[in-house]
Amino acid sequence: MQTAHKRMSKMLGYSLTLGDFDAWFAFSAVATVRLSETERAALAFAALKSLSPSKAELAADAAISGAGSPSASFFGGMEDARSWANFASRSELKAHALAAYEALPVTDQMAFRRHISEVEIAL
Repeated sequence: MQTAHKRMSKMLGYSLTLGDFDAWFAFSAVATVRLSETERAALAFAALKSLSPSKAELAADAAISGAGSPSASFFGGMEDARSWANFASRSELKAHALAAYEALPVTDQMAFRRHISEVEIAL
């Protein structure tokens, strides 16, 4: 058995034992690193096939529907924004990023452009 598969087997055990949202979210993150896209698709297919059609549809819809609108930020914007962004679809990320940028005053837009340029240079 491949090392990555052994590690995923352990991760599955941990996720089943804990059984909470954070454990399954971590499983997803580790699977992204340890398994190929084909392996993850096969795993998703097998899991969906094990459910009734109505439950499989609900699970698939929840997985691909995105995060919805960001919620109000009460304890500092960046942590909440990053948490929301982890669940958002690509189209949601693009739409909210552009809308937020356009809503900024020009001075903040300029500061944002400088920040993005510095990040690009650092990469």
